[in-house]
Amino acid sequence: MSSQKHLKLGVNIDHVATLRQARYAPMLGSHNAEPSVLAAANEAEANGADSITVHLRLDRRHIQDCDVFELRENIRTALNLEMGNTREILDIALKAKPDFACIVPENRREVTTEGGLNVRNADTSLQRHIKELQDAGIKVSLFIDPEVEQVRAAAKTGAEMIEIHTGAFANAAADGGKSELKKIIEAAEVGHGEGLQINAGHGITISNLPTLLRTPYLAELNIGHHLVSRGVFIGLGQAVREMRTLMDSYPHFAST
Repeated sequence: MSSQKHLKLGVNIDHVATLRQARYAPMLGSHNAEPSVLAAANEAEANGADSITVHLRLDRRHIQDCDVFELRENIRTALNLEMGNTREILDIALKAKPDFACIVPENRREVTTEGGLNVRNADTSLQRHIKELQDAGIKVSLFIDPEVEQVRAAAKTGAEMIEIHTGAFANAAADGGKSELKKIIEAAEVGHGEGLQINAGHGITISNLPTLLRTPYLAELNIGHHLVSRGVFIGLGQAVREMRTLMDSYPHFAST
């Protein structure tokens, strides 16, 4: 049985950096450069975030190397670094030493991550990089679609966690999303049986979360764009508090 007391919330602050980069990309050292990624992280932490998530992309479209190191040195909670399976980003992760690394697929042409990592057909570098991260004391998650074959393949890599990609569910949730939810539930059940920690993320909102919370064995949700978007109107702290309150209704710990 899990000793975890509540469903954890990881707040992804990538799009705070997106707003900053829109004007200040050429002059990050300027005293005018805003909004501050660190200030956003601190606001999220003060209002219930259990961890801070950032994705350091190869094209550096939002989060920059300096952001990763600044957050590592200054946040009070855990740091979760999303990263492609590349040597360049791996070397930065090994220097920064986040608490967690979530390996994700990455396509330079995509606006945001469009699907899960194909673990079943991954080359041997994936397992090597997982081991390097773990040898450095970094726990590893794999961002995968809710497919049983991918869950089982993830378990074989030795990663401690999976993050179930909830994007298809989120896109279908306005119409109920029942078939997509069924896939997520099955993936969570299989992953739990394989001894994996079950996280989830992508497209989660306060509207679709109550349905998603029917999924058993969830340990952590990573949520970003929705919180930053709501924060434009009600403040990031209030957006995080509302999400935290809704997540606190999660009923499934007794069965984990």
